[in-house]
Amino acid sequence: MTTLFIADLHLSADRPDITDCFLRFMANETANIDALYVLGDLFEMWIGDDDNSPFHQQIKHAFKQLTDSGTPCFFIHGNRDFLIGKRFSEETGVQLLAEHTVVDLYGTPTLILHGDTLCIQDLDYQRYRKKVHNRFIQWLFMCLPLSRRLKIGAKIRGSSSENNQRKDVQIMDVDANAVIDMLQAYHVNHMIHGHTHRPDVHPLDLNGQAATRTVLGDWYDHGSVLVVTPECSQLQTRQFS
Repeated sequence: MTTLFIADLHLSADRPDITDCFLRFMANETANIDALYVLGDLFEMWIGDDDNSPFHQQIKHAFKQLTDSGTPCFFIHGNRDFLIGKRFSEETGVQLLAEHTVVDLYGTPTLILHGDTLCIQDLDYQRYRKKVHNRFIQWLFMCLPLSRRLKIGAKIRGSSSENNQRKDVQIMDVDANAVIDMLQAYHVNHMIHGHTHRPDVHPLDLNGQAATRTVLGDWYDHGSVLVVTPECSQLQTRQFS
């Protein structure tokens, strides 16, 4: 009885080392598990389900093999792949979840999310997030030719990287009060998220009750996996070679 959580792989054709590590993980470590959860930023950039590049087909095939074997796989959108939609779900068997979802994790109600909605001190990002999650703006974007969307996506990605380098690191981290507020809003004592690329397990005090916030790591230097069983949970790493 094991459930696995991953996030922030930022898969792209430019990083075959990350892709190879992910494909080995899918082939060797997902057999006989209860479920796999992907908490956003699976891809470095996703500009629409109609992008059928060989690279994307390879990744989708790995998920399809998993779900065809009977293992459920769930996905929560990240800030890089919020345009993953129904077609991707149908082609892979991956089930799309709401941005904040409570799951029963071996008897423990657990809130899972990507994590960017907790970074409320980063006002510029929150304004950007609100804009790109507007359904009308998304519809207009998807009306553009694929080639045009690829160029726009690359430009946005470059601008985002430059802006983040100028920001205070603390601004881009989660807000402590936002964490408490969200735990209380969903009536849970356990949260799992990614986004910040700061893997750790944070004990919290929630009105006198013990609570926990588990942060998944990214896959830039090695794979990061949260392994949860009925007895315990553990953040683990996977080597690229």
